Amino acid sequence: MPIGPKEIKTAQRIVRSFVDSTPMVPSRSLSLRVGLPVVLKLENLQKTGSFKIRGAFHRISRLTQDECRKGVVAASAGNHAQGVALAASTRGVSAWIVMPEGASIAKQEASRSYGARVLLHGRNFDEALERAREIERTEGRVFIHAFDDESVIAGQATIAWEILKDRPDIRTILVPIGGGGIAAGISLAAKSVNPRLRILGVVAPARPTLADGIAIKSPGKITKPLLDRYLDGILSVTEDEIAEAILLLIEKKRIIAEGAGAVPLAALLRPGRGIRGPVCLVVTGGNIDVTLIERIIDRGLIRTGRLMPLTVTLPNQPGSLAKVAAVIGELGANILRIVHDRQSLGLPITQSRVHLSLETRGRDHNRAIRTHLRRHGYPVA
Repeated sequence: MPIGPKEIKTAQRIVRSFVDSTPMVPSRSLSLRVGLPVVLKLENLQKTGSFKIRGAFHRISRLTQDECRKGVVAASAGNHAQGVALAASTRGVSAWIVMPEGASIAKQEASRSYGARVLLHGRNFDEALERAREIERTEGRVFIHAFDDESVIAGQATIAWEILKDRPDIRTILVPIGGGGIAAGISLAAKSVNPRLRILGVVAPARPTLADGIAIKSPGKITKPLLDRYLDGILSVTEDEIAEAILLLIEKKRIIAEGAGAVPLAALLRPGRGIRGPVCLVVTGGNIDVTLIERIIDRGLIRTGRLMPLTVTLPNQPGSLAKVAAVIGELGANILRIVHDRQSLGLPITQSRVHLSLETRGRDHNRAIRTHLRRHGYPVA
C-alpha cells in the first residue's frame, strides 16, 4: 500500500473506531521555562499506554480471513508487542511476540495479558526481529513490523491530524525516532496539512538507554525515505537529559512517561535549539518499568542539583556524626541517606568517612553547604 494523505485519511476512519483520541494538554510551567508555548500530546494515555496500538490496529484490520487464520508474529521491546497483542485479540487472531531476553518483565506480562504468546530471544530488538522473521518463514504467520510497514505508518500518522485539529496554531512538533514509524507518519501527515510546519525528530544515541523504545540501530527501508523527505531535523539527547525530563513531567504535570516518551521534552530543555512555538511534544508512551523510577528520579534530582551526594571526613569519635548533621541542618538541607565507612584502605584509623545524600534547593544551595562545612573544618568531596 503506497502511503499518502488519502491512505492516512482511510487509516483515521479505521482506527478511530477503536483507539482513543488522546488529550492535548498545555503546560504553563514548561512554557515559562523554555520561553514559548508548549503543548503535550499524551499518547501515554492511549490504550496499552502507547501510540503503538494505532499502527498495529490499522495493520491487523487489513488482514484477510486467510491471514487471520494463519495468525501473526511480531518483534518488539514492549510497546509494539502490546499493541499487536490487543489488536489481534479484537479479531480473534493468534499472536506470537518475540521480545529480547532483557525486555521489561512488566511489558512481557502485559503482552501475555492481551492473549499473546511471548517468546524471548536475543540481546536486542534486531536479534528478536531475526527470530520473528524465521517464525514467519517456518510457521506461515503474517509478520507485523513495528515500524517499516505502510499500514503501520499510516496508523501512527493519525496522531498528526489529531494534533492539528485540536491546535492548528502549532508551528513545531517534536517526536522520538527509533525505527522511524511515528516520525515518518507524523511528518508526512502534518506537512500535507501545513507544509510550513517544522517536524523535528529526537534520538538517544547512548546504548543502552533509558529510551529503550527507540533503541533501534537505524530507520527502515520504507521509513528512511519519508524521514529524508519530510523531517526538518534531528536532535539528540543524553541520558541525564532524559532522566531530567521524566522527573519534570512527573513533578510539573503528574505525567508518567517512559524514556522514549520523554525525549521530546529533553530536547526542548536544552538551550540554543532554535525551536519555534507553539510547540507540541509527542509523549509517545508511559510504560516505564516501575523498578527504574526511583533510580531515574534520583538521577534527575542530581542533575538539577536537588539531590546532593556528599562525602565528609570526620574524627573517629562519639558525637562526630551528630555534629556534622547539625551543621548541615543549619542551612536547611535534609539528610536522606547515610553510609558510615571506617574501614577503607588509606583512611587513618583516627578518622571515618561518611557518604551522605542530601535533599537541597538546588546548585546555589549545594555550594553554600560545601562552603559552610569547610568553614567548620570538615573536609568534603
